[in-house]
Amino acid sequence: MTRTSESPFDRLAYARRVLRAEAASLDVVAGRLDDGFTAVADVLFACRGRVAVIGVGKSADIGQKTVGTLNSTGTRAYTLDATRAVHGDLGSIHPDDVALLLSHSGESEELLRLLGPLKKLASSLLAITSSADSTLARAADAAIIYGLVTEACPLSLAPSTSTTVMLALGDALAFTLLEQRQFTADEFAKFHPAGSLGRKLAIVSEWMRQGDELRVAPATDTVREVFAKVRHTGRRTGAIMLVDTEGRLAGLFTDSDLARLFEHRAESLLDSPISAVMTHSPVVIAPESRVAIALEVLKTRKFSELPVVDMDGRPVGMLDITDLIGLDPLVGVTDSRPALRLIDRKSA
Repeated sequence: MTRTSESPFDRLAYARRVLRAEAASLDVVAGRLDDGFTAVADVLFACRGRVAVIGVGKSADIGQKTVGTLNSTGTRAYTLDATRAVHGDLGSIHPDDVALLLSHSGESEELLRLLGPLKKLASSLLAITSSADSTLARAADAAIIYGLVTEACPLSLAPSTSTTVMLALGDALAFTLLEQRQFTADEFAKFHPAGSLGRKLAIVSEWMRQGDELRVAPATDTVREVFAKVRHTGRRTGAIMLVDTEGRLAGLFTDSDLARLFEHRAESLLDSPISAVMTHSPVVIAPESRVAIALEVLKTRKFSELPVVDMDGRPVGMLDITDLIGLDPLVGVTDSRPALRLIDRKSA
């Protein structure tokens, strides 16, 4: 039917109907989950090898995403193309591997011809499909049957609701296994070293400035002596860490502190011990803390630099906000490691 200007197509309303229809189907499928889900999860948890995820068409696309989620959450997995599998790629399957087949109908010809070989090559054959009576479901050692769903496609042709359901079930499996394995954020971080997420999950010692890049001086030196003696190479940091006679961090003096001396015409203090004008016992962070925690401290306290100290309070590094620009605190990441060891008594 052709729409006229008198009956314009409300695209937003239609898009909302699509999303709500798929969301409603997810709720229905959640209520249908039974012992089949538990059986599939048990096999995956006990798998000594890897999970070979196999699908055809849109199911193969869902399988690729499921593999990514499994790998990043502690379950080793890989995709196996159904067509290439019958032309030699079945050789990638180890006897300890588990095959997980995805098919809405459970009757995809490309998958059905793999059932016999997979039964011989893999330790178990699992399935995610809509019909318990399908050839795939009957051949599987365990299957998740999500039942009849109505595609959101107005033509009822393009996979839509069914692929959404399959995608969500893959997530449900991956996160169930994550919880069962007690997979931690530390382990997750190992698999995400790159990009913004990797940097937020990284630990401070991997990102702090250290060695010759640090500016460290005795707290007993005068301001003038400190700036005359302190030299460093590499990236410039606007803060000097002041240490006591035992090498423990006693205070912090920044370029802003120096600028304030000149602003207030207090040049006479340049020949006073820097301990008289430094920030005593500044906020610090442990090298084994997460960068996300350091970012939160820098943001909430409006700091530009954050000293890093070891268990004895000795400076081992410095985090500079300029190195972390563009990263926001990672909400929801828990960390049992110690973060702040000292209190900023000056501002407390």
